[in-house]
Amino acid sequence: MAYRTLISAAELAANLEDENWAVIDCRFSLADTEQGRRLYLTSHIPGAIYAHIDEDLSGPVTPGKTGRHPLPEPAALAEKLSSWGVDERVQVVAYDDSGGAMAARLWWLLRWLGHDAVAVVDGGWSQWQAAGLPVTPAISSRTPRIFAPRVRGGMAATTQELNNRLDAPDLALFDSRTADRYRGENETIDPVAGHIPGAISAPYPDNLQADGCFQSAPALRERFAALLHGAPAREAIFYCGSGVTAAHNVLALAHAGLGDTRLYAGSWSEWITDPNRPVATGPNP
Repeated sequence: MAYRTLISAAELAANLEDENWAVIDCRFSLADTEQGRRLYLTSHIPGAIYAHIDEDLSGPVTPGKTGRHPLPEPAALAEKLSSWGVDERVQVVAYDDSGGAMAARLWWLLRWLGHDAVAVVDGGWSQWQAAGLPVTPAISSRTPRIFAPRVRGGMAATTQELNNRLDAPDLALFDSRTADRYRGENETIDPVAGHIPGAISAPYPDNLQADGCFQSAPALRERFAALLHGAPAREAIFYCGSGVTAAHNVLALAHAGLGDTRLYAGSWSEWITDPNRPVATGPNP
């Protein structure tokens, strides 16, 4: 059975010795971009390989890709996945220490490249530790395989598309950042505060329970049904600061059984690079 959204720590532990399972440690902090790597070198799930959000799961900033975490080129990401021993036979499991906010990036990227057998550990590193499961400081590696990307068109929305559709009545656009950043009250990361006009606030932390695990699928269905107001999930677009944490909402919506939705990968950090693009502040319209 392939795991396609979430997996428990116990379910991962039961398959840890399977060579067709690849575990990826995605711990990362925007405030200290080397923190995750240091934590990995101290202790991680046995067999896990470390993936750095900036170095491994993002592409370089270029004139055409100007957000803080541009999507990597499919061929470059496929080469990285191949070096991690991932091919079409492999169940990939990603984890972090931030409720899945970073691990969801890898989940989305793999699905974008046509690989569905990918899941995020529910509760991540904290749940693994709480269960008393094994850990190690040993740097892990896997025998390389060949990952063949099959890019799924339409999963990623572009800045041009949003710019052209801002006034469209059927645009279902959602901002995944915390509500204070959405309102423009507490912007500590990007140089401009506010949100894309017409976007609805949908903070990704609201997908989680107090213990850092995801809410139940029924609770998530109720949450997103209220946000979508009848709009088809496949036509909704989620963004955040740089296209990382918005994937958490995409994952939660899929786990709720509502299907696939779209990600604006450039997100707020790309939107604001052009001063002619409109900016809104304040609460939900």
